[in-house]
Amino acid sequence: MLDTNLKKQLDTYLQHIVSPVAISVSGDNSPKSKELLELATEISELSGKIELMEARASRTPSMSMAAAGQAPRISFAGIPLGHEFTSLVLALLQTGGHPSKADPALQEQIRNLEGEYHFETYVSLSCQNCPDVVQALNLMATLNPNITHVMIDGALFQDEVNERQIMAVPAVYLNGEHFGQGRMTLEEITGKLDTGAAERQAAALGEQDPFDVLVVGGGPAGAAAAIYAARKGVRTGLVAERFGGQVMDTVGIENFISVPYTEGPKLAASLEQHVKEYDVELVTSQRAAGIQQGELIEVPLASGAVLKSKSVILATGARWRELKVPGEAEYRNKGVAYCPHCDGPFFKGKRVAVVGGGNSGIEAAIDLAGIVEHVTVVEFADSLRADEVLQRKARSLGNIDIIMNARTTEVLGDGNKVTGMQYTDRSSGESKRLDVAGIFVQIGLVPNTEFLQGSSVELSRVGEVIIDNRGATSMPGVFAAGDATTVPYKQIIISMGAGATAALGAFDHLIRS
Repeated sequence: MLDTNLKKQLDTYLQHIVSPVAISVSGDNSPKSKELLELATEISELSGKIELMEARASRTPSMSMAAAGQAPRISFAGIPLGHEFTSLVLALLQTGGHPSKADPALQEQIRNLEGEYHFETYVSLSCQNCPDVVQALNLMATLNPNITHVMIDGALFQDEVNERQIMAVPAVYLNGEHFGQGRMTLEEITGKLDTGAAERQAAALGEQDPFDVLVVGGGPAGAAAAIYAARKGVRTGLVAERFGGQVMDTVGIENFISVPYTEGPKLAASLEQHVKEYDVELVTSQRAAGIQQGELIEVPLASGAVLKSKSVILATGARWRELKVPGEAEYRNKGVAYCPHCDGPFFKGKRVAVVGGGNSGIEAAIDLAGIVEHVTVVEFADSLRADEVLQRKARSLGNIDIIMNARTTEVLGDGNKVTGMQYTDRSSGESKRLDVAGIFVQIGLVPNTEFLQGSSVELSRVGEVIIDNRGATSMPGVFAAGDATTVPYKQIIISMGAGATAALGAFDHLIRS
């Protein structure tokens, strides 16, 4: 099942297992059970510290693992390949005593959690967001004996998916009740369980000494800004809700110069690791709530804490633009989706729509065409904005239709899930209905700058931070970079360069003032 190169890599990783691990496989005569048993057998043959056992579990096929002599606390219902193969490898290593690189204080916080926590995470093996959640919950299960976690491949356990009406992943359940949707970090999950954590962190942040440079945002622009600032030897901080930003939602990256191909989560992990090699104070799981000029520049956080700095670099990025039509919010994650790679597999054999005819929209339609029965692209303008090569590819596929001059007016549903959408033909004014089970919204980005409303930081009419050629904003000592600004062409490599420019601009401001 594993090719030669993958076996060699896996063999190297498994050398880090410290103590014996027992893998238990629950299967039957189905092809998937045989595949899982084959995978487990190949893994066990690579290490003398792994013992393979048979078991009976409520879900079949499934694989559980535990330290020798202990009851399993980590399980994979399905075959953990694709994006989840890394989750499997990390679970084996951590169960076998190999230490995690997570913050030691956070690990201790998890060990001290009281109560019983039984997590279930429904995933798609093509979802690039799911492994973060799976790996976080697996680590929690290895650290605390009162925590268990099972990853469930939604494609294999369709009855459960239908019963719980899951249409977007990752979907996390705790003790049988819905706990969370979408990517969540280890800090976020722990914070939801440890209700006093936010107050303790806010109190600690309030005691921070002022920074020389404070970067707000953890995407490519923020990472570059933090590295360039730290290299100047000034006290540097970085505050962000999550590291990686919009890059975490990007699958294939083929235009990052000198790197022929990478994926968003891999690039984000590399950015974080690079930042951590410098003396940068990282403040994660925190959201900026404003900015104001005092004796120093103050950045209030949603948690109530206030960070102070001599200069600030705003690099808050952007997020998917919403349709803002009736029914969209009601049916989000119930048929309305924004990530075709994550949620596409849940619409296998069904009819879906993609709203948006730019590169992201046409790429989504092409990807979905290989999974679903039929894709209809709905574009507001009278022509597509996607690159010609993508347009040709889409039109060559027999199960993609393209409707132009169409204004989406409503998302329709039965109260539980999407059943269709309403749009207006802009040429005739006629209102039409399109019967679909899913609607993938791909209409561009909106800058994350709402927290700047009412401040002296000047914004464009579309909410972008207005900057000059040094990244300076209208507020003295405040610079900005990346997709949240007026810089043209929202690209990763451009954001990184803009982050470096803003950091150099901030340093120049510091030495002159």
